[in-house]
Amino acid sequence: MPNLNKVRTAFSGGPGENSAAPSLLRLRATITVFFALDGFLFAGWVVRIPAIKSQTGASSSALGLALLGVSVGAVITMMLTGRLCRRFGNHVVTVVCGVLLSLSIALPPQTHSALTLGLVLLVFGAGYGGVNVAMNSAAVDLVAALRRPVMPSFHAAFSLGGMVGAGVGGLVAGRLSAATHLLGLTVVGLLVTGVAGRELLRHRAPAAENSTPRKPGTRRLDARSRRLVLVFGTIALCTSYGEGSMADWSALHLKQDLHTHPGVAAAAYSLFALAMTLGRLTGTALLERLGQTRVLVGGATLAAAGMLLGSLAPTTWLALIGFVMAGLGLANSFPVAMARAGALAGPGGVATASTLGYGGMLLGPPVIGFLADALTLPVALTTMALLAATAAFIGYATRNASSATTSAPGTLSVDSAAPTT
Repeated sequence: MPNLNKVRTAFSGGPGENSAAPSLLRLRATITVFFALDGFLFAGWVVRIPAIKSQTGASSSALGLALLGVSVGAVITMMLTGRLCRRFGNHVVTVVCGVLLSLSIALPPQTHSALTLGLVLLVFGAGYGGVNVAMNSAAVDLVAALRRPVMPSFHAAFSLGGMVGAGVGGLVAGRLSAATHLLGLTVVGLLVTGVAGRELLRHRAPAAENSTPRKPGTRRLDARSRRLVLVFGTIALCTSYGEGSMADWSALHLKQDLHTHPGVAAAAYSLFALAMTLGRLTGTALLERLGQTRVLVGGATLAAAGMLLGSLAPTTWLALIGFVMAGLGLANSFPVAMARAGALAGPGGVATASTLGYGGMLLGPPVIGFLADALTLPVALTTMALLAATAAFIGYATRNASSATTSAPGTLSVDSAAPTT
């Protein structure tokens, strides 16, 4: 099957993947599908936010408050999903939350006030938060089994899905209503979840098949490891704040402040997602050559510069260049944080880091909304640069503590330049 081999090679980051068991390769492809679907659905929602804003008649601050519903639903679910993964398995939880996410995306166009929009976004947030913890936990198990730092490839699929979802949204924005578009996403989501979920449920978690199985969710962590999990979660929060804000406000910024055509404005997030995809597709090679500290600090610094340019640029094209820089810079920070937290503490570590990380992604948009009303939207967007710079500082300041941490079996140490064998 040459086409499948090309796909595997593209996402593997190197030839070492060829020695993996075929069952692990199939499992990897299936988990990748869920990451791509998640990005596709989320991007499909965010490019229709301007239409939903007009439909509800909400101000920027009211819209920001309604978007907080996604944050609340996601954070509450994330805090519970680690336990659900330990009890029922992360594969089962991934499928169930995928169904919930697909169904709930059709609800926002049915609302006609900021209050009802916020309520239905609680459900959407629950599905989004749950599927992200569950599929990241499944990915962490698979990374340990493959014994290569391939976590960025899963997040590349998320970014690719986001790019496609935003591109499709931009194309249909002037042709289909938001209700028709998002209902179509529900159908696509349920079909993909049904097919991929059936395959996912056939596989046991790779750790359960090892001769010396580990139980990361139940082992007791020392104080230092717990602090490091929080550090990784904070880094994820700082970087995902920018990603979430880009998703929800980039199109509105170009349309409202730079008077860009709606189709071009919708393409802003698509370009950002494309840059993240390219950065993550090369992430494994970068991590093996440079180590996680250099990739994290350098990327966050580039992201800070790009976000500053994107927020304050006087022309559309300069803003788009800034968004591309931000996408490249943010590409691997979040995957690194999730992988390290999962290696230290299993599903519980992923849940903790995800709660902080996706909390930043989901809290960013409402914060931007309030700041936009109090100041201006361009000034509010500069907070993305500030948080990215903070992530770079934390990554550099904790480089020695992170490097000294003992890696879980089958993973890379933070600044290793070669895979563990």
